[in-house]
Amino acid sequence: MGKRYFSPEVFAFLRELEANNEKTWWDANKDRYVEVIRESALDFISDFGAQIEKISPHFTADSRTVGGSLMRPYRDIRFSKDKTPYKTNVGIQFRHEQGKDVHAPGFYIHLEPKASFAGVGLWHPETKLARQIRQAIHDDPGGWKKASRSKAFTDVWSITQHEDEYLKRVPREFVSDHPMADDLRLKSFIASTRLTQGNITSSSFAEDLAEKFRKAGPFTGFLCASTGLAF
Repeated sequence: MGKRYFSPEVFAFLRELEANNEKTWWDANKDRYVEVIRESALDFISDFGAQIEKISPHFTADSRTVGGSLMRPYRDIRFSKDKTPYKTNVGIQFRHEQGKDVHAPGFYIHLEPKASFAGVGLWHPETKLARQIRQAIHDDPGGWKKASRSKAFTDVWSITQHEDEYLKRVPREFVSDHPMADDLRLKSFIASTRLTQGNITSSSFAEDLAEKFRKAGPFTGFLCASTGLAF
């Protein structure tokens, strides 16, 4: 029997926060956040590092309170019309050792009532890296197809994105009728899989998640090789 890291209280807290997204409520409930969410997440991150190590020694599970794998609960509202100050989800990213922020190759989990998921890949990479990935897809469509279309991968993961996550057309340096034309239009090179509250609060969650991430190893490995990173 595995260890249960997250309780239903995580989701109860997030639902209440969504209904009371203001500093007064947060200040009155911050100790609860620390106990129910932060400490649980840091415990999970600390233990899950061994599973990440088995997939690749170049990805990190950092259990520091600030600057580690657990994302801050505070929203950046400087350039947003939405001025609510707190995130109503929990984000955890196991990013590549050479990555400085969320725009690095990584394994990700997102906890949110009725909208939880796991993700892998590279989200909104800088222009240079996006070009390198597209070039690799262009030059090795067979390798990309094997990494992103194998049954082991697609049984768990989907790279389907919303239309606004695609460029309007294939970049001009590539032929428009390339067999992977839609993939050459991607702005982010990510795949996701849905998680349920039952999954997340079960004692088998860490083991099940590790198996999902292992099946995404070739996909993540292709992206790392494309951008000159070790895997």
